[in-house]
Amino acid sequence: MAKVLVTGGAGFIGSHLVDRLVADGHDVVVLDNLSTGKREYINQGARLVECDIGDYEAIAGQFDGVEAVFHLAAKARIQGSISDPLLYNKTNITGTLNVLWAAKNAGVKKVVYSASSSAYGDQKVFPVQENFFCRPKTPYGLQKMVGEEYCRIFSELYDLPTVALRYFNAYGPRQVIDGPYPTVIGLFLEQSKNGKPMTIIGDGEQRRDFTYISDVVEANIRAWQSNVGGGELFNIGTGRNHSMNEVAAIIGGPTVNIPLRPGEARISLADNTKAKRLLGWEPKVTLQEGIAKLKAI
Repeated sequence: MAKVLVTGGAGFIGSHLVDRLVADGHDVVVLDNLSTGKREYINQGARLVECDIGDYEAIAGQFDGVEAVFHLAAKARIQGSISDPLLYNKTNITGTLNVLWAAKNAGVKKVVYSASSSAYGDQKVFPVQENFFCRPKTPYGLQKMVGEEYCRIFSELYDLPTVALRYFNAYGPRQVIDGPYPTVIGLFLEQSKNGKPMTIIGDGEQRRDFTYISDVVEANIRAWQSNVGGGELFNIGTGRNHSMNEVAAIIGGPTVNIPLRPGEARISLADNTKAKRLLGWEPKVTLQEGIAKLKAI
């Protein structure tokens, strides 16, 4: 089995990926500063190194002997990047460069980078394909897109195999439900459980392509184990989208509408043809099934 490193392995997506890697028998090292990740999410079969990817000297030595790096550490949420773009830039751009440089210097065989569908911004044609021109609407979307370009450049200049995965609205257990910018499905479920109305932003007709966490994890595994490199970019989404009103209806319960927030795209919808063709990946969990899994917890 391989020695692998997961940045952000105490976070929502990262901790689920770590669970899978440990279950598959790999030697897993987690780099996380625990700013948003939680120590209790880290699988006991993995080793935590508490450090910040913004500090190259602190992370560089952890890459020795590592076969693959899954780079998930980031300052997430688009709204936070609007209010504090400098902090987000340090983590999402400088931090990504640090990870790639450390991986290159240590002879890592592949880096799988967690990108974001927010890079697309507002588009006029759907579903979106990886070769569409991106017009990110927020610092976060731009920063994640810069990370993709760094991956491509490191593959071309330094022969470091990289793959970038543009996630479309990942959700599942451990999703963020606290703080000022919780994920919508997690927030709706928490509000419903507590007998409160679900807060729908605007008219609720904005549509999102929601991807269940187990499908996101599988995409990471397949990206690693495939022969694909060279900075290739993949949409990781279901190819189906739902309005916020539809999500609330699936969960069930009263709703209340609140004002729109800046920087949010009206529609997200992935064309996942490339991931199916080159990675052999396709989503397994529908939104109805995913919400049912969460309600059963």
